[in-house]
Amino acid sequence: MKPKKYNMLIDLIAGARPNFMKIAPIIDAIKEEQKKDVKISFRLIHTGQHYDKNMSGSFFEQLGIPAPNENLGAGGGTQAEQTASIMIGYEKLLMDKPSDLCLVVGDVTSTMACAITAQKMHIPVAHVEAGIRSGDWKMPEEINRLATDAVTNYFFTTSDVANSNLKNSGVEDERIFFVGNVMIDTLLKHRPRFQKPSVWNEVGLEKGKYIVMTLHRPSNVDEEEILKSLMDEIMNNTQDIPLVFPVHPRTAKILKNLGISYDRLHMVEPLGYLEFNYLVENSLAVITDSGGITEETTVMGIPCMTLRDSTERPETVTLGTNELLGVNPKAIKPAMEKLFSGNWKSGSIPELWDGKTSTRIVNQLLTLFA
Repeated sequence: MKPKKYNMLIDLIAGARPNFMKIAPIIDAIKEEQKKDVKISFRLIHTGQHYDKNMSGSFFEQLGIPAPNENLGAGGGTQAEQTASIMIGYEKLLMDKPSDLCLVVGDVTSTMACAITAQKMHIPVAHVEAGIRSGDWKMPEEINRLATDAVTNYFFTTSDVANSNLKNSGVEDERIFFVGNVMIDTLLKHRPRFQKPSVWNEVGLEKGKYIVMTLHRPSNVDEEEILKSLMDEIMNNTQDIPLVFPVHPRTAKILKNLGISYDRLHMVEPLGYLEFNYLVENSLAVITDSGGITEETTVMGIPCMTLRDSTERPETVTLGTNELLGVNPKAIKPAMEKLFSGNWKSGSIPELWDGKTSTRIVNQLLTLFA
């Protein structure tokens, strides 16, 4: 039997570090279909939202992502300025060269901006990681999620919770596709290739004898007193083991102003995907305010403490290794006591987090557009 013939051009939107991990396996899945003589192609669009090499460039190299077909060059500025720049750039591209579908991932500014622009240009939108909600409107990402899903045609979800969120907001069942988690596709593919970062030998790290920390949310790092209280509680309750802290550029400035320094606190520049996950996989635990990292720790079975009052990924708590500590620094001590006593939960892996999500997404798109 000859393969079915399609003639479909998909715009893949990537603008910030989390996007690249989600786009990479979708590109792989499309290329697999192309090998079967299926007429599907993609146009990789880098919005330029993250323009620092440490925040984006190395991810293209490490994850085998091809050079972008287009770079909108949005650059820095406020969220409104970035949104406007991305929308203007993408609109011009679509006016000149329209596509059949705009596929956006996650919840960054680029996701929302391109989804709205495409829909206004009468191009359907598919949202990967649709339906996740934190309920916290103070988070810019939550506004991005709500706005994106409001103009989405096809919803690809990571969990039953996300499915329910969408149904409760009035989305019809036939537009919701429970496919799993593309982040885990990337994790499982590249896990054998994780690379030991230079800090490992520089400070003499040992497997299971250090903690990885990431902090970047404004609620934790923008106010000096809050950040200092968090750092003091963390350092006072982690016994004498090293902490490795890849520092987000926003956080680095504030830490410098505070003059925070401990011999066993190793602050390093943002790491590449392979180096960072090598650290996570071999750590005792992770302290973070990121959402994506809680998914990776869940699959790798690493205890994770999230310094937030809410999470858009509740399955990492109900099923995985993550615990939501909140933003009160006093919650850190009992969590550390639980960790060091060996009583942290083991967790399990959520349904369909199996490394095959991107294949399910592309197959579903081919069915929809046949």
